[in-house]
Amino acid sequence: MYAGTNKGGTEAIIAAERLVLERRSSLDQALTVEAVIQSFPMAIDRIMGEGGLWDPATAAAAYLQGSGDISEAVHLIRAHRSTLPRLTHSEPLNPREMKLLRRVVSTQRQPDGPILLGETVDYTARILHDGPDLPLPIVEPVDETPLEHPADEPFRRFRDYLADKGVLVDRALETDEEPFDIQMVAAQLPAQRSAVLSASAQADTGALINIWYQSILGPDSYAAEAVALGEVRHGRLPLRVADPHTGELVQIGELRASECEAVASLGGMRGEDPTTFDVGYAMAFGHNERKVIAAASLDMSIVRFKDTETGRRLEQVMLFTTDGLSASGFLEHLKLPHYVTFESKLDASLAARAEQDAELERLLADHHQEGGI
Repeated sequence: MYAGTNKGGTEAIIAAERLVLERRSSLDQALTVEAVIQSFPMAIDRIMGEGGLWDPATAAAAYLQGSGDISEAVHLIRAHRSTLPRLTHSEPLNPREMKLLRRVVSTQRQPDGPILLGETVDYTARILHDGPDLPLPIVEPVDETPLEHPADEPFRRFRDYLADKGVLVDRALETDEEPFDIQMVAAQLPAQRSAVLSASAQADTGALINIWYQSILGPDSYAAEAVALGEVRHGRLPLRVADPHTGELVQIGELRASECEAVASLGGMRGEDPTTFDVGYAMAFGHNERKVIAAASLDMSIVRFKDTETGRRLEQVMLFTTDGLSASGFLEHLKLPHYVTFESKLDASLAARAEQDAELERLLADHHQEGGI
């Protein structure tokens, strides 16, 4: 039971909002939406991924309005998304059409296709730098030949390499299920794989990493590195829709996405073939490799243990506990007035305490009377 506006509550809420607006209006006008997109690309990508809406300008505006609070920005994005009409459905994305910005294959020294480091801080020292100069010198190339971007696909992915050798487990379905839309219908257990993958794409990154880390820690608290990364990618994908008049596919833009294929050898449990390997998959908006690595590993676990208690529990956790907006919303609702329910519990506790004291006094009185006799 809540009572949000009583005894000056409305005035306090308006005053609190005014404090936020006054601080926001005093910000340097140079902090524009475009400046936020350029300066905080990883935060903007995360907001779009967890908000389920691809629009960098809208995500940057939400980031500014939320004072840099990603959870608040995601809340704003989800609320805005709910007001938008659905004009059409895009055609399924084909990951093999990705224009690569980054590609890492950790399982092969010389894989088919390029290794492309792209823009990353994976190999830089974590030393805080504060100053106008670059922390590292710019090394002039010895070869004066202009750099060229390596060719995009077609080339063999690592899963293709395993398939060529006949050691890739067959996960093909008899029927191609229609993708489950978690934005329109809440997923229920048991869930389609597409629902779990959609939930992981929209999940809080930290939540996925935490669940993944719990799943690989052994009883001695040491992580078991049973999973390798066949592909980690970041790039641009074409977005196509069907022309309403001609029915022909028309490209209306591009979006950036990250994807991962996690690979593990099967251990022969539950009738599995120990000579085969399995592949888990995940994709998410923007550049968010941590999310897709964790999600791809968990996808593989859910599929492998689908009919076990472990698999059902993991599927339940993935669907119902990884949404950052739901989790933070439930957490923050504790700040709302709860004095009615709390006072009720307190009154019940005091009444029970009074009954206990009365019973104790009665027992003491009976004891004294028996002693007097």
